[in-house]
Amino acid sequence: MIGDVRVLVVDDQALIRAGLRGVLESEPGITVVGEAGDGDGAVRRVREGGVDVVLMDLRMPRVDGVEATRRLTADPGASRGVAVLVLTTFETDEHVLSAVAAGARGYLGKDSPPEALIDAVRVVARGETLLSARAMTALAAHATRAVAPPPPPRSSLDPLTDREREVVLLVARGLSNDQIAARLVISPLTAKTHVNRAMTKLGVRDRAALVVTVHSSGLLDAR
Repeated sequence: MIGDVRVLVVDDQALIRAGLRGVLESEPGITVVGEAGDGDGAVRRVREGGVDVVLMDLRMPRVDGVEATRRLTADPGASRGVAVLVLTTFETDEHVLSAVAAGARGYLGKDSPPEALIDAVRVVARGETLLSARAMTALAAHATRAVAPPPPPRSSLDPLTDREREVVLLVARGLSNDQIAARLVISPLTAKTHVNRAMTKLGVRDRAALVVTVHSSGLLDAR
C-alpha cells in the first residue's frame, strides 16, 4: 500500500474512541480519518470514501458491528479495498463466528497491547487476515463441536507439501506471516505465498477458514 493506512474508529464510547485514536496516530504511517458511534455511522462514513481499515466494536446501539460489517461486505462498490478489524471485549465462539461470517478480516480483544493493535491494522490493510489466539481457539472449538458437515479426515491435508503443512500449522497457532517468516527463516513474501497456495489447495477462502480446517484435520493433535 502506498501512503498512510487510513483508519475509521467505530465504538459507542467516546473515551475509547479517543484512546484508540491516540494509539494509532502515534504510529507513523497510520492516520485516523474519522470516528463513528455506531454501525450505521460507520457504513455512511465508509461510503464517503478514503477509508482503508474500519476498527469496529461489536456491541453498539442501533446497528451493531456484525450487522455493519455485513452491510459493508454486501456493498462491494462502497467497501472495495476496505478491511474490517473487530476490536471487542467479546471473544467467544459465537461472536467470532458471527464477525468472520459477516466478512471481518481481523479480530482482536480490547485487552490487546497497543503494538498488537498497530500490527493488526497493518496486516489487514495488506489484505491478510489476523485473528487473536483466543479468537482462533473459539473457531477451533466450534469446528470440533460441529456435527454437520463432519470434520475432514487427516488425509484432507495430503495436497500440501511438507513446507506448506509447517506453515499452516503456525497459522493455526496464531502467527502472522511476518512471525512465520522469522520462525522459518524465510521472507514474509514467501510465507504469504505458502499460505495462499495452501488455501487454494484446500479450497478455503480466508485465513479463518484455514485455521478451522487445520484444527479439524487433526494436524495439531498429531504434533
